Amino acid sequence: MNIGEKVLNTLKEEILEVEYDRYIKKLKYEKDLSQDDRAYFSAPNIFVAKWVKTSYGNRISDLFEDENGTKPLVETSIKEINQEISTKIRHIETKNNSKSTKLNPSFTFDSFIVGQSNQFAYTTAKSVAEKPGEQYNPLFLYGGVGLGKSHLLQAIGNYHLNMGKIVIYTTLEQFMNSFISHLRSQTMSRFREKYRECDLLLIDDIQFLSSKEQTQDEFFHTFNELHIAKKQIVMTSDRQPNKITGLVDRLKSRFEWGLMADIQPPGLETKIAIIEKKCELDGIRLNREIINYIAVNMGDNIREIEGTIIKINALSAMLNQTITVEFAKNAIEEQLKEKKENISIDNIVSIISKELNIKSSEIKSKKRTQKVVNARRIVIYLARNLTPNSMPQIALYFGMKDHTAISHTMKKISELLKSDEKFKIQLEELSNKVNTNSN
Repeated sequence: MNIGEKVLNTLKEEILEVEYDRYIKKLKYEKDLSQDDRAYFSAPNIFVAKWVKTSYGNRISDLFEDENGTKPLVETSIKEINQEISTKIRHIETKNNSKSTKLNPSFTFDSFIVGQSNQFAYTTAKSVAEKPGEQYNPLFLYGGVGLGKSHLLQAIGNYHLNMGKIVIYTTLEQFMNSFISHLRSQTMSRFREKYRECDLLLIDDIQFLSSKEQTQDEFFHTFNELHIAKKQIVMTSDRQPNKITGLVDRLKSRFEWGLMADIQPPGLETKIAIIEKKCELDGIRLNREIINYIAVNMGDNIREIEGTIIKINALSAMLNQTITVEFAKNAIEEQLKEKKENISIDNIVSIISKELNIKSSEIKSKKRTQKVVNARRIVIYLARNLTPNSMPQIALYFGMKDHTAISHTMKKISELLKSDEKFKIQLEELSNKVNTNSN
């Protein structure tokens, strides 16, 4: 039974039998399509898909967190759409010298878009690929979800697979499950042979070693054996070693022996370049306006952005419709709605005041200097577009009598966006900052 089936079985115990039989029972968990940050379920029709997402999406997400510590966004679509998306993004198993590893062949250094936010991580990863076991061993890549850590990790692996090397790529969860399985069956010699006789060991999500005492002990000895033999070790994590609670000191110190490289959220230009590259690789045609809309509104999770592009293209093919800006907006409406719920006007005021070097209190005041008025207009525009607040609610926040002033501001900003390219770029960058720092 996979994790999705477990979650639905747990949900069965919490809800009415009639609702389970009518809706939940008809769902199918798409294991190959789902990832840590997103869980996909197929439904027999769009009615069931929308009802489940609206009524139980949040609870299903909570149950995933109870099960494995990650809280994914729950997506429900009719079966045909999920199948179309699945064929685009599922990982392909690659075999080498009768040793199998699960690497995505599209994750290469050539397909990785380099920007200021990831330049250092990219350079060090490429250096490790070219000279394994020499300079930076281990290499520890860390950063937020969906920023490209796994891409670089697998790029190193693919580089060496092409050279005939034995590469082991695994998540920490898979390593731990394999360890427990061999321990129970008393076949630890086979486990150690697999992990200690490879040329490269690539471990994703090493932070999940936290508080796993037996697994930490085994990994410690595996690490030592490989390091002494000058075999390359590369790990990814969502945080630095010294910030992983429940990790023994001897492992923390070893993780810091080599080099630690962080990946920061990408800037707007980098996101645009990533979307353009993804479209090029997958043969998807999106005009610049659509690309900019996705880059500005979808936050900084690159994996989520790529999934969004695939979803838009799959819907276009299925419905036989041309991808326009309006079509793209409708396709990702639900995702943007959920993002908006994570952003408050206070968030926007705080970020804009910092970026424009103005006090938050001035933006919320009645002050009429040009600098303050410009900042206030930007906040109002972003609040209307990036939060679920209505114009009357925004007016109330700023102490205005009614929504008329908000409406006037929205029209003024729209006019500036058409006539002032410099202002348009500035607003896109500020919108990107809000999305990046609020999700």
